[in-house]
Amino acid sequence: MSLRPSPRPTAHPLRYSYGTNGLTDLRLDDALSLLADLGYDGVGLTLDHMHLDPLAPDLAARTQKLARRLDELGLGVTIETGARYVLDPRRKHGPSLLDPDPAQRARRADLLVRAVQIATDLGAHAVHCFSGILPKNTAGEAGTEGHEVKAEDAAWKRLAETLTPVLDAATAAGIPLAVEPEPGHLLATLDDFHRLRTALGSPDALGLTLDIGHCQCLEPLSPADCVRAAAPWLRHVQIEDMRRGVHEHLPFGDGEIDFPPVLEALAAVGYQGLVSVELPRHSHAGPQLAQQSLPFLHHAAAVSTPPAADRPPNPGEGPTDSDGRTP
Repeated sequence: MSLRPSPRPTAHPLRYSYGTNGLTDLRLDDALSLLADLGYDGVGLTLDHMHLDPLAPDLAARTQKLARRLDELGLGVTIETGARYVLDPRRKHGPSLLDPDPAQRARRADLLVRAVQIATDLGAHAVHCFSGILPKNTAGEAGTEGHEVKAEDAAWKRLAETLTPVLDAATAAGIPLAVEPEPGHLLATLDDFHRLRTALGSPDALGLTLDIGHCQCLEPLSPADCVRAAAPWLRHVQIEDMRRGVHEHLPFGDGEIDFPPVLEALAAVGYQGLVSVELPRHSHAGPQLAQQSLPFLHHAAAVSTPPAADRPPNPGEGPTDSDGRTP
């Protein structure tokens, strides 16, 4: 397999990464070397036992070693926390932030606080997380007036309360916590993100992970319009192809998404983080898909980029370089 870097459109500001949850058959150092050789700007690092285990001994020393390697390779990083069995070998994504047992919810919160520390040590630009699925047969909880609160309302309350110490850690570290709307989860849509943000009092540390495929799957807006609507809170982006109404992460070209308008929107809103390819069920073909994905994105970005005479100045070229940009 040729590992020649994909040529980069010089006029386009976006930076691309590939998620290690799609490279689980590779040792972490091999995965990082692959991405650097292919020309990626960074990596979406999922904390899990096969790569950087957040629960194994000597975490600080292992993280420091990884920081040096990322620096050697010139790779940026986002911390992902969507590992399937990192906390419980028998429950996929369990326990979640919605678990009825406070001690179990605290385990998930502790993992996220660890993730914030790892992100700080690695110089990551965000920590990703999601809400989890509403537990089945969840009983309501007593409200302030002694009435039963619906199970869903109780779950929203748990979510806000459990995330509070994580947001405190993120605020202290200066690392955004980027919550991802996930199909089938309690927090599934952009509207749901705003419900959580409002419940928490709109803390500066709370941001959004926008998965472009999820937008195609279930949002009423187009993926490009979702980018524009999410811009003020956008802290992390995941990208893959997908079909309407079907939550299946697909390689580029296998779904229905029109990517040039999406990349144009990301550039137009001034998104500064990594755009991370998210193919967690394709690890068996991870090296090949990593090789194919970056040229696809560069081509789509080139199609979306206006001619030099028509485009706005690049950062540093003129007084409007920061207009409308997300902090």
